[in-house]
Amino acid sequence: MPIMTCREFNQRPSQAQKAAMIEPVIITNRGAPAFVLMTYSEYEKAQQTKPFVSIADVLCPNNPDVADIELELQPRSRTQRRPVDFTE
Repeated sequence: MPIMTCREFNQRPSQAQKAAMIEPVIITNRGAPAFVLMTYSEYEKAQQTKPFVSIADVLCPNNPDVADIELELQPRSRTQRRPVDFTE
């Protein structure tokens, strides 16, 4: 993948567009990758290949009834709480 700095991209946008027609171009900002320039058709392909995954599917992939989970917590101990002083 070709790499361009932000300065190069600002000075030669047409060169970046031509390079992006062949393959995505990484644009760096202060040496770190910051942006990717690609054709819209490549972008659409990338979006279609990523299926939506919910957090419930990730945490419980084998349980279709994730909504039926009940979480039982022990009551908090009052000894851990600090007394509140309401005087001024």
